[in-house]
Amino acid sequence: MEASTLWIGFNAFIVVMLIIDLGIFHKKSHEVSVKEALTWTGVWVALAFLFNVFIYYYFGEERAYEFLTGYVIEKSLSVDNIFVMVLIFSYFNVPNKFQHKVLFWGILGAIIMRVIFILSGVELIQNFHWLIYLFGGFLIYTGIKIFFSNGEQVEMEKNVVVRLARKIFRITPDFEEDKFFVRKKGVLWVTPLFVVVLVVEFTDLIFAVDSIPAILSITNDTFIVYTSNVFAILGLRSLYFALAGIEKYFTYLKYGLSIILTFVGVKMCISEIYKIPVELSLGFIVLTLSFTVLASMVLQASKKTD
Repeated sequence: MEASTLWIGFNAFIVVMLIIDLGIFHKKSHEVSVKEALTWTGVWVALAFLFNVFIYYYFGEERAYEFLTGYVIEKSLSVDNIFVMVLIFSYFNVPNKFQHKVLFWGILGAIIMRVIFILSGVELIQNFHWLIYLFGGFLIYTGIKIFFSNGEQVEMEKNVVVRLARKIFRITPDFEEDKFFVRKKGVLWVTPLFVVVLVVEFTDLIFAVDSIPAILSITNDTFIVYTSNVFAILGLRSLYFALAGIEKYFTYLKYGLSIILTFVGVKMCISEIYKIPVELSLGFIVLTLSFTVLASMVLQASKKTD
């Protein structure tokens, strides 16, 4: 099977799944229940694992480990992204029934941005290998910064996208159902829902700055990096509705993420001296996530008994 066939086939599959998702199951805006969210989360995770089986039989064991490790990294980092989205939706008072549409278009834009980041990142590392140390150092810095952060809140009033949108566009005072644009007396207005999409896109752009170098520490195979990213992103919407509101059960997650980012940063920096096996990286990442989530659940259980 030629590389072009793989790319075309995978992207065709993603387009079909997006059409099924928004065009059939979510054609009308509605409040997504936890049961529905968990079902779709299971669907996307199952599809990712099935695709990993394909990777195993077509590319071999090493590439399969790389895909799975990249997928776990992206998935774990996306959990932190979810809690930022909770703050964004709360700030704009976005009704629950409109949130899925915002996430759909936000994530569609995120996929396009990730493609640009991935292709440029792989190309840069292949042509300027010393950049791997720059990316690694950046990840170490980010990991340490997250570890010692005090849970700063997102200040939407100071957000550059919000301020620019208010200067550039005529924004309606209220939501106009699930519309992004409305025309009033011959004048085109944007709705607050459109501004929310812009903020979500900008937020994902910021997260991509961390996540793309992280997965590039695992592999430089463009197809593996792209597919693992896409599967993690596509499952983000359903995961949001499954996890929103239970942030308290992930108290220590930020420490796990900081350790993972620091680990992959060190992995990049020492790659010329010692190449850490992908399966070892995967085991370390899974154990770190499992421990921090379990510790968070124990903390909440102890608070309830006090």
